[in-house]
Amino acid sequence: MEKYRKKICEYLLIWLVGGCLYYTFEVVFRGFSHWSMFVLGGICMCFCAWQGSVREWRDPMWMQMLRCMVFITSCEFITGIIVNKWMGWHVWDYTGMPLQLFGQICVPFMLLFSALSAVGIYLGGMILWRIFGEKKPHFFLI
Repeated sequence: MEKYRKKICEYLLIWLVGGCLYYTFEVVFRGFSHWSMFVLGGICMCFCAWQGSVREWRDPMWMQMLRCMVFITSCEFITGIIVNKWMGWHVWDYTGMPLQLFGQICVPFMLLFSALSAVGIYLGGMILWRIFGEKKPHFFLI
């Protein structure tokens, strides 16, 4: 039971860090954000850390970033359909962006999320290692 409590604490902290970072990122670069972006940023940060730890940090950074980019883009699409289309909150709209799908995802932001995922992978790994004593991550490009 203690093992599960530790995991919950690990990923709760990572979720909070990810939510705060992404919410702040949006406020700085966009001028505003929405609470749903805090939730989504935290979920994506948890995935960035989880996917590295599950693979024991054996995969090169480009592979982890690609995995995270697919996950983040999928989550953004699902979240966008829910918060923008179904609930009508109009949190974002990529309709004017190139290579977009229903205004919810687009290639330029996929690439941005890929770059941001590198931060999530690194921070998530360092939090797991330094704060919770998990396996030390080893990051390499190729």
